[in-house]
Formats: sequence, structure tokens, C-alpha cells
Amino acid sequence: MRLFKRSRQLHGWLAALMLAILALAVAGCGNGKETAAVKPQQGDLTLVVGAYSVAKDAMGEILPLFAAEWKAKTGQTLTFQQSYEASGTQARAIAGGFEADVTLLAMEGDVDKLVKAGLVEADWKNRGVNGMVTRSVVALGTREGNPKGIHDFADLAKPGVKVLYPNPKTSGGAQWDINAIYGAGLKLSEEQEGAKDPAAAKAFLESVHANVESLDKSGRASMAAFEYGVGDVIVTYENELLARIAQGVKYEVIIPKNTILIENPAAVVDKYAEEHGTSEAADALVDYLTTPEAQQVFAKYGFRPVDEQVYAENESRYPVPAGLFDISYLGGWDEVRTTLYSKRGIWYQVLAGI
Repeated sequence: MRLFKRSRQLHGWLAALMLAILALAVAGCGNGKETAAVKPQQGDLTLVVGAYSVAKDAMGEILPLFAAEWKAKTGQTLTFQQSYEASGTQARAIAGGFEADVTLLAMEGDVDKLVKAGLVEADWKNRGVNGMVTRSVVALGTREGNPKGIHDFADLAKPGVKVLYPNPKTSGGAQWDINAIYGAGLKLSEEQEGAKDPAAAKAFLESVHANVESLDKSGRASMAAFEYGVGDVIVTYENELLARIAQGVKYEVIIPKNTILIENPAAVVDKYAEEHGTSEAADALVDYLTTPEAQQVFAKYGFRPVDEQVYAENESRYPVPAGLFDISYLGGWDEVRTTLYSKRGIWYQVLAGI
């Protein structure tokens, strides 16, 4: 009888212990991120970077600088897995399961896709300069000596001029190009008629697109095609042209009178970084991109720095055209996505010839 009694006591004690463990587990599940988050990796650390193609060369210099700073601060050796694609393609890849810890993309709209997918926190613009780490403008690049006499966007519509820009369905850079041309059409209508005329701007875009040779996947692919000998003029980022000139390629750079200010964002892909235990390093990398050291590297590769001091030191390299406008002139990104790039938008009407 005494043995039976002890057995019952032991059984009760074990049951109570199991209930306590279960209660702790349930409480842990209810606490959200704090208890569910993976602990930061100890020892060596790998960061996965998914970026748009144009950032590749600058990031090739910036990442080792950041790794050295991180090593000095934490003792950890950082390595990087890197992927460079057209911005829209990269954003779709990350949304589809490519587990990047940090992303640099061509435009705000591509980061917004990751916010909607639940991968990036909605407050991502609190970092950098409103979330941006570089700037540029849409420019025109011609063959040495500018044999076709290109001076502005209007010249791209001349008979016999072969134009290159990438496909805005895959390339963020292409959307900046289309925004610039359409916005220049609006500016011209304001000068001539006293008000913005969307119909005139659409006609202006149509006249340029009629001379386009091909729509490549990315800005880098268009640049490669141009250097292979395709086309007379390329519509692209100013920084792409300046970087290639620095490497000895013979370009003439034309900054149109009316063109758009490009702003390029970076963000931590919070969901993946938390799962990998790399949030601290990912946060630090995005912050590092706006330091004077990183901004000087971006300037070296032709980007317009967001750091005011670094910009001032390089200001003579960056002409400011009289009619420079930003995305707000077109109503902001939400308006642009609806007006230009929706299924019945202006860009798709241009493609379809309607």
C-alpha cells in the first residue's frame, strides 16, 4: 500500500512538471518576436545581400570596408553571399523566398513590395536619408563625339536615332528612365501651354519609344548591349556612365534640361535576418551605407551622395539641370504605378500602340 501511494505521488509530480513545461512553451509562443527570434550567430557570420545590378561595383568595395569595421568592433569575421539582378527581378525573388538579409534596390516601390509581403518593417524609411542611400539623375550616353547630335530627350525621337533603355517590367532603372521621359513631356507641355498635359506627355514618350531598339532585362544588360555596338544613345543612370568613363570607356554624357532625380533605397529584410540571427549585423550594414566612408565609395562610382559633406566635396561633378524634378512632380510612386504602369496605364498603352 505504501509503495502504491509513493507511485501515485511520483506520477502526480511528473504530471505537474509536464504541465509547467507546456505552460512555459505556450507562453513563449505568445510573446511574439522576443522569444521566437533566433539568437545572433556566434563566431563567424554570413550576411546575404540581394541588390540591384547597378550597385554591384560599389558594393564590391564597400562590403570589405564594413567587414573590417565589424571585425574591429565585435571580433566576428563577416562573409557575404551576394546576388545582383534587375531591381524588380530581385524584389520578386526576395518576396518569393530568396532569403536576403539586406537589400539595395533601384526604387522605393520595390521595397514597398517587400513590406506588403511581410518581409520588411513598415518603418524602413527611418534609416539613411528617408531610407535612401544614393542618388543620381537620368542621363543620356552617346558614342564618342556625339555623332547624332543628341542634346535632350526630344532628340531621341529624330529619324534614324536608335535608342536603348531596359524593360520597366523587370528593371527599376527602366522605370526611372520612363518616368524621366514622361516627366520631360509634362514639363514641355507646361512651358508651351501653361499647364501639365498628360496627353502631350504620352505623345512625347511614344515618339521616343518608337526609336527604341530593344528592351533589355536590366540597366547593366542595356549598357552591355550598347558597348557591344547596339544603338546610338542609351538612357540610363548618370552614375553608370561616369563609372564606365572612369574605366576608360569613351562616352559623351548629356544631362537633359528636364530630367528626374533618382533616389535608391536600402533596407534590412527583417523577417529573414531575424530567422538567420543576423539582425544586428544587417542593421549595422544598412547604417554603414550612409557613412562618409561608404558615401565616398558611392561617389567614386558616379552616384550622387546623400551625405551632405561628401556631396559638397564632389559637387562639381554633378551638374544640376534647370528643370530637375523628383517623383513628387509625377504625383509620387503610388500615382506613378497607377498612371504609368498599371495594366491600362500609359506605358502599356504606348507598348500596345493605343
